[in-house]
Amino acid sequence: MEEDTGEILRSMKFEAVPRVYDRQIWKWRQSGGEAMVKLLTPAFGDEGIKPLPALGVRAQALNYLNFLIAEPTHALALYRSGVLVQIPRPERFAIHKLIVASRRHGGPDEAKARKDRAQAEFLIRILAEDRPDDLAEAYDHAMSQGPRWRERIASSPGRMSGTKDVLHGLA
Repeated sequence: MEEDTGEILRSMKFEAVPRVYDRQIWKWRQSGGEAMVKLLTPAFGDEGIKPLPALGVRAQALNYLNFLIAEPTHALALYRSGVLVQIPRPERFAIHKLIVASRRHGGPDEAKARKDRAQAEFLIRILAEDRPDDLAEAYDHAMSQGPRWRERIASSPGRMSGTKDVLHGLA
């Protein structure tokens, strides 16, 4: 890129939010507002803060993120005359939310886990009616990734009435 991503964010009135213990920056908060930008990148093994040299920034590397962002779909963002963006496929988002919920434990993370499960439950219910083949394909793909994936996916629906049955009924 010609311009550093950090400079672009600063020009849009975002301020860096350094981590407390090592001062690394991967989050930006808009001054005078509540908007937050978190830079994320897929991890394949160790998670942590990783440099993204092409963008001139650092990002939080997360396992399972690669599943979410693979095969994105196009959507229109309502801004001025409209902006074409790429977003995660809803069926992948739903399955990813099950995985993320299983990773959150205790304190503020428990509230986030409840929100993740509620989002997954809502999407799975709608997709099972509207796009069952897409949901089944995403579910099967995630389940084929290995025992850790299956364990994470299976642990969340156990707390969600009906969702487990919906997922098992897809096959």
